[in-house]
Amino acid sequence: MRGLAEIFWSFLKIGAFTFGGGYAMIPLIGHEVIERRGWIAERDFADLLTLAQSAPGPIALNTAVFVGYKRRGFAGALAAVFGVIVPSFVIILAVAMFFSNMRDNAIVDAAFRGMRPAVVALIIAPIIGLTRGMRGVGMAVAAAVAVAVWYFGISPVWFLLSGAVVGCLYAMVRGKEAQR
Repeated sequence: MRGLAEIFWSFLKIGAFTFGGGYAMIPLIGHEVIERRGWIAERDFADLLTLAQSAPGPIALNTAVFVGYKRRGFAGALAAVFGVIVPSFVIILAVAMFFSNMRDNAIVDAAFRGMRPAVVALIIAPIIGLTRGMRGVGMAVAAAVAVAVWYFGISPVWFLLSGAVVGCLYAMVRGKEAQR
């Protein structure tokens, strides 16, 4: 399988076998595109995740768009998006059609309660993976931002914008130093 079909199939599998939303998909997307397929370097994937988090919309969908686009342009982005969306769409459609019959089902309720710890682990895994290259200062800044967002209710948008400005200034300063 080559090209667009390969991108579609990869993201279809990710979308079909991930429970817990976008953040839970990140480890699977990373494994598929970095380790299994070799489509993207680990460093580039971390940059894609940063960009995906900064863009409006679900992180898994944004990541699929960026990976597909990097791989095969606009058509690759569409293939990745359709691949990641189709399973959720079909499942939600089926649940909506039969929800009234399942609403008070003890087995369904128990299944969802049983999935919660796994979902939490799948959300924490990419966070740990992203901290690998960080040093003490970076970890302290990340912790301070998390506290500011969660405890004080400051919008994460301000931190994203501030981080982008600081990153651009840092790159400009480094560029001037390299020219000397």
